[in-house]
Amino acid sequence: MRIETCYFCSSRIYPGHGIQFVRNDCKIFKFCRSKCHAAFKKKKNPRKVKWTKAYRKTVGKELAIDPSFEFEKRRNVPLKYEREKWIKAIETMKKVESIKQKRQGAYIMQRLRKGRELEDQKDIKEVQRDLSLIKSPAAALKEHMQTDQQMNDILESDQEMEEVIEDGGEVTL
Repeated sequence: MRIETCYFCSSRIYPGHGIQFVRNDCKIFKFCRSKCHAAFKKKKNPRKVKWTKAYRKTVGKELAIDPSFEFEKRRNVPLKYEREKWIKAIETMKKVESIKQKRQGAYIMQRLRKGRELEDQKDIKEVQRDLSLIKSPAAALKEHMQTDQQMNDILESDQEMEEVIEDGGEVTL
């Protein structure tokens, strides 16, 4: 028994499930559910329908190019049954699946990290734009008083400089 893939959405079809459509030229199309079959009959493009794997890959939401996908390709070459070879094949299939899962997880985390950075930048801009809503009036008064005090200090130092100049350059302490 073999697990097939849906022609439209690329999901798995387990034995005893799905719909099979045979065209007049003897080409066989297998669908996981009637939703995919109906979309195929309406001549919908799977790359433009948002819930398909083809759409997710074209938009860049899923990992599209990876060497582990080469193992999933169908090979219609009959092989002689050897127990050791089958055991090795099953072990390597498990390893390939775990590698693929790790790569897909890393790809998803990379996409999420980029989105988080953009979100942080947007939040910082929003806070800077609406800072007056966040700051309390008391903080604004305190800041205003500090600037007034600094201005007074500057004016006093200017007056002292003028006095020094008027005294003829003599500095008195």
